[in-house]
Amino acid sequence: MTLTEVEALARRAHEGQTDKAGRPYAEHLAAVAEGVRARGGNAEQIAAAWLHDAVEDGALTPAWLAGAALTARTKAMVRAVTKRPGEPVEAYTARILATPGALLIKEADLAHNADPVRLAVLDAATRERLTVKYRRVRGLLGLA
Repeated sequence: MTLTEVEALARRAHEGQTDKAGRPYAEHLAAVAEGVRARGGNAEQIAAAWLHDAVEDGALTPAWLAGAALTARTKAMVRAVTKRPGEPVEAYTARILATPGALLIKEADLAHNADPVRLAVLDAATRERLTVKYRRVRGLLGLA
């Protein structure tokens, strides 16, 4: 799949979804993909950025990912950044660190999630909970 095809697929898969602030979810996907590109990511990483939440959010299935016309490396990065139900954060971050290219995707994801402008529209309790969560994940990934 080309990056244009991956972007279109991701936008369709997340159509109708919104983030915690009520914004269209595709805005987050675009910001993460741009963050990966701006940090020097390659086409495989940018494709994985577009798809980084697709399986976790149930927009696409693991079976779809397995059969998708994507490189093995792109699929591995998507799997690495897909948090599994009940998974300890330490296992999640260890998988990201063990998967070549995945750290850049998670770095861009965390940067957008922790953007003060995005957080400012949330209630104080949610904003604080997410700030602590993102700080912890950044620390475990060596990004702090």
